[in-house]
Amino acid sequence: MITVRVPLGERAYDVVVGHGVVSELAALLPRSAARAAIVTQAGIPVTIDPGVPFEVFEIGHGEEHKSLATIETLSRGFARMGLTRNDVVVGVGGGMVTDVAGFAAASWHRGVPVVHVSTTLVGMVDAAIGGKTGVNIPEGKNLVGAFWQPSGVVCDLDALATLPPREVRCGRGEIAKYHFLTGDDLLAMDEVERVARCVQIKADIVGEDEREGGRRALLNYGHTLAHALEIETDHSLAHGEAVAIGLVYAAHLAHRLGRISAERVQQHYDIVGGAYELGTSLPAGVSAERLVELMGRDKKVLGDQLTFVLDGPAGVEVVPGVPRADAMAALGSLS
Repeated sequence: MITVRVPLGERAYDVVVGHGVVSELAALLPRSAARAAIVTQAGIPVTIDPGVPFEVFEIGHGEEHKSLATIETLSRGFARMGLTRNDVVVGVGGGMVTDVAGFAAASWHRGVPVVHVSTTLVGMVDAAIGGKTGVNIPEGKNLVGAFWQPSGVVCDLDALATLPPREVRCGRGEIAKYHFLTGDDLLAMDEVERVARCVQIKADIVGEDEREGGRRALLNYGHTLAHALEIETDHSLAHGEAVAIGLVYAAHLAHRLGRISAERVQQHYDIVGGAYELGTSLPAGVSAERLVELMGRDKKVLGDQLTFVLDGPAGVEVVPGVPRADAMAALGSLS
């Protein structure tokens, strides 16, 4: 077992990583918690014991259920339960569940504690950590939400044995992102060390920039195109698969802007497509014009020009003011 501390002063919390660590859940709940509202989905292969009386609230599968309607349904359930600030919400599932559970907790009574039990690789290395919560609307992904830090996170790697291969690939997309942020050879580590190292990278960044005013935006490397692809494909392309394509796209865009060499672009292909065995091409039939339009709705955009997280001489950084013509041309390099 490895415990990683997310350094946020009085709101600091632990992320516990290892096999069988779901047994640590009760210890992570706030001491004031009298009851728990468990937010999960049918079929989640994890049995939990929060150590306090609890009620279970199941939400639907699929991105269409990551919605304001789901938040309303949960809120009405919390009302029937009589959930108070002396209770706790526990999100048990993948990134969608922890995003929704976290936003519901942030909204109910203007904030009740939340603890996450992450059951997917994407959730463990990214979504469950750092306090970003939110839901989708037809105009974009995660456009409605709040920053609401959990009181603790459990990453029980036993849950990964139940994942279908596609879910594992999704997690590798996020891990590949960390490779480019740090240069660490994550694939050389064993499973517990690899997940814990990803958590540590994110924890360090969140500790410096909790609300994405600066360095935290680096965690969006590859995500600007990824979110657009998810929407344009009606989520038939999974998040980690979209991030993988987004990483290679960001390399092409950086090369077009004169920030990196062609050799560095090839390194992205070697890592994403080679080492991590992920797809690097645009899905058939997607509209480049539509993708640029969707990227223009990204939360990092300020004004009319686009903002991307791009590689460069000083490493990965936020680059505002990218002309749409360059964004469009770089898409052509992927087709």
